Amino acid sequence: MSTIAPPANPEADPRVKAVFDDIRATRRTDFINNMWRYLAFDPTLLEQTWAEVKRVMATPSAIDPLTKEMVYITASILNGCSYCVHSHTAAATAKGMTAAQHAELLSIIALAAKTNQLATGLQVPVDAAFERG
Repeated sequence: MSTIAPPANPEADPRVKAVFDDIRATRRTDFINNMWRYLAFDPTLLEQTWAEVKRVMATPSAIDPLTKEMVYITASILNGCSYCVHSHTAAATAKGMTAAQHAELLSIIALAAKTNQLATGLQVPVDAAFERG
């Protein structure tokens, strides 16, 4: 259950409408997902969050769009965000992630969680070769 009620008519606010229009244009879809609808309760927070998402996820950069989505899935699993796991898995699939890639990604995430916990539990010192400098 949500901690807030989403605005009944969020696009009545011109700031929200402008963000929603930009989301539609950037993503080339009429679909505005619940994350944005719920963030519309605070137009400033909505604007700031969309600007950052657009800059990091939708702007061409050194990392390709599918890899960005797969990294986002990983962070969402580690942070326990079911909503983001679902939305970014859908986005990665739309960008070409195959079932085999998804399975391999989950195997890598599970392995990293295990070895991270072992290293943390053992308090393994960092090798000098891994230090920057």
